[in-house]
Amino acid sequence: MTTIPYRFEQTASAAEVVERWSGLVAGEESGDEVSVAGRVMLSRPQGKLAFSQLRDSSGAVQLFAADGVTRDFDAFRKLHLGDWIGASGEVVRTRRGELSVKVSDWVLLAEARHGFGDKWRGVTDVETRFRQREVDLWANPGSRDALLLRSRLVRRTRERLWDLGFVEVETPILHPIPGGAHARPFVTHFRALDMDVYLRIAPELYLKRLVIGGLEKVFEIGRLFRNEGLSPRHNPEFTSLELYQAYADYRDIMALVEELVSGLALDVLGTTSITYQGRPLDLAPPWRRATMAELVSEATGHDVSVHTPRETLEKWARDADVELEPAWGPGKLMLELYEKTAEGDLWDPIFVYDYPKDVSPLARAHREDPLLAERFEAVVAGRELANAFSELIDPDEQLARFEAQAAALEAGDEEAMRVDTDYVRALEHGLPPTGGLGIGIDRLAMLFADASHIREVISFPMMRPEPPERPEPPAA
Repeated sequence: MTTIPYRFEQTASAAEVVERWSGLVAGEESGDEVSVAGRVMLSRPQGKLAFSQLRDSSGAVQLFAADGVTRDFDAFRKLHLGDWIGASGEVVRTRRGELSVKVSDWVLLAEARHGFGDKWRGVTDVETRFRQREVDLWANPGSRDALLLRSRLVRRTRERLWDLGFVEVETPILHPIPGGAHARPFVTHFRALDMDVYLRIAPELYLKRLVIGGLEKVFEIGRLFRNEGLSPRHNPEFTSLELYQAYADYRDIMALVEELVSGLALDVLGTTSITYQGRPLDLAPPWRRATMAELVSEATGHDVSVHTPRETLEKWARDADVELEPAWGPGKLMLELYEKTAEGDLWDPIFVYDYPKDVSPLARAHREDPLLAERFEAVVAGRELANAFSELIDPDEQLARFEAQAAALEAGDEEAMRVDTDYVRALEHGLPPTGGLGIGIDRLAMLFADASHIREVISFPMMRPEPPERPEPPAA
């Protein structure tokens, strides 16, 4: 039985070997010894010689083994694809010009008892790729690239916000009342206090309480949970950036968003001119700005606004194949018309602003039209990327909107909010004019990674349960 060591001293990564000794010519020996470690991903035994590709997190390098030079050569040439090994030897370039580590000694670090798919095509089965992500990451380098890109994106988001003077905070994940967004929550039970609690659907109300407490620029990057379906754009747990800035309104936040997203594109991709799903897309500011009413009017050919009579909006909605609900008012009808007729065709970055107030329970009423709210969504490639408000700061109006939401909940709207008296009490201490923002990190990563499905940029996306194994039929 092979004894697996407790550690291995790695002196160079595969990428370091390739970079440092790139100047060797065919047949040249460096005289320098290194110790490398990783998985064996290709193996070509050739009589008294054996060639393997060793891959680690930085890249790949060839291992060159020879009978009489490599310790336990016979065992080396029988290694399985996927086995982890550590190998030591001189860096050389073979006569055929391949930079290699000429193995003098090696050790098995972990045995791979399962394969990694076809060595040329990787793993292509979707179920295997995302249910066994550890296999996918080795078999398909593009999967690893997407997750590394996401890591760089999150890091640079933090750094850019720190540079702008934002303070990073953490707020509760277990909430006594679900709030901060329209969504159906996950619920669990806290035995110590004998009470139900909810996985957070948004950190918004806690973050604004911190602004009330004097933290004038705050942000949080964290996991949110919504008990909803799976789709190419939705996973029940996902990552969001939320930030709040005192003394700002939604127009200030528009400027922040276009500068942040375009800056992140430069940081992560080196350009703001990208291709997404085969179509060019330029993220450089300034982005187009258009009201929801303007976009619905363009899409339908009608002069649509929140002041349009309800019966007229109903007719236009039916003409657009919107499934109507009796309780919808003009604002909700206009929103449904927008989502049905306009949103999906918005390819270039755009700020869609001035939403109906009745579908924006946490946004401040518009300074010029009481039926609208100072809210925008940033839409890129037909998808919502960000949602932002001039925040509602009046505690009396906030309570009234919470009560309207609670009535909708009683009427059967499972996504409606509850009355959060703690938050209303906090508002009574005074929230200054504040701009707030939420950006979906997963969707931004999809855009930068040119991914069509959200699961490509999530380490372990939610999967349907595996069907039970069917028993073998009895022998005849």
